[in-house]
Amino acid sequence: MRIGSYELSNNVICAPMAGVTDFTFRELCRRFGAGLAVSEMMSSNPLVWQSEKSLKRMSHSDETGIRSVQIAGSDPQQMAEAAQFNVEHGAQIIDINMGCPAKKVNKKLAGSALLQFPELVEEIVQAVVGAVNVPVTLKIRTGWDPEHRNGVQIARIAEDNGIQALAVHGRTKACMYKGEAEYDTIRAIKQAVSIPVIANGDITSAQKARFVLDYTGADAIMIGRAAQGRPWIFREVVHYLKTGTELPAPEISAVQEILLEHVRGLHQLYGDLLGPRIARKHVGWYLAEQDREGLFRSEFNGIEQASTQLDALNVYFEQLAAT
Repeated sequence: MRIGSYELSNNVICAPMAGVTDFTFRELCRRFGAGLAVSEMMSSNPLVWQSEKSLKRMSHSDETGIRSVQIAGSDPQQMAEAAQFNVEHGAQIIDINMGCPAKKVNKKLAGSALLQFPELVEEIVQAVVGAVNVPVTLKIRTGWDPEHRNGVQIARIAEDNGIQALAVHGRTKACMYKGEAEYDTIRAIKQAVSIPVIANGDITSAQKARFVLDYTGADAIMIGRAAQGRPWIFREVVHYLKTGTELPAPEISAVQEILLEHVRGLHQLYGDLLGPRIARKHVGWYLAEQDREGLFRSEFNGIEQASTQLDALNVYFEQLAAT
């Protein structure tokens, strides 16, 4: 799997997810086998670039692996400038967001709302590709609603204007994350273009990854929500695609070690005030299976201090081991 001049170690990619795929999460996913981990989206609005939150998102100097940064917006010139800014801050690949269905993004005519305007899509792609000397990729949905699946048209525009790889989520903008992802449109897109196509949507297991690759003919698969609280899914998928055999689920002691490392990383990245707050959602994802009634999560969400969070997690796992 190649994106421009970059050779990925495999064809299993971590999807960009707002508020999730920060430095700490990307590093974990790469360590567990993701061939590429794309950053959470960066706004193309220069007014927010100097905020503390944006500056943390833009720091790529310490990252391992290939640094792919996603940008979002609707103004071609601003998108071009955002691409240049992020390349100057260490991005090796620029990814354009035309897949996010969130209302706060779409009301600004960004994300998947752009699929309604193919001419604007083309202007943005041309502007970004022309502004930087690194590969530019694009993430889209199959269309803006089930009656307007124009993914093939958008894919051809992307290829004709220099996009190096295309990720496609198997839902429309209107579908949000409801229902099941469909892969027929992704297969049609793969047949319509020669650039690498990355299939995304509802890939929750190694077996599903194999099915989607075979069904769509895609060059790679992209995993998003299924990696939340489960970064080892990349190791499981890569192993299965190579060998056809399943890896056993990690022991609870291994989950404890991974979770504690993740939480410590969040504390370090965001500081003692914001770090514990961001850690809460991740802990909820990791322990969704063990804490089905959410009793520990309710307790954990009331903890403000970083060290107390770590102590509470250790006690929780000790109690799990004793049952």
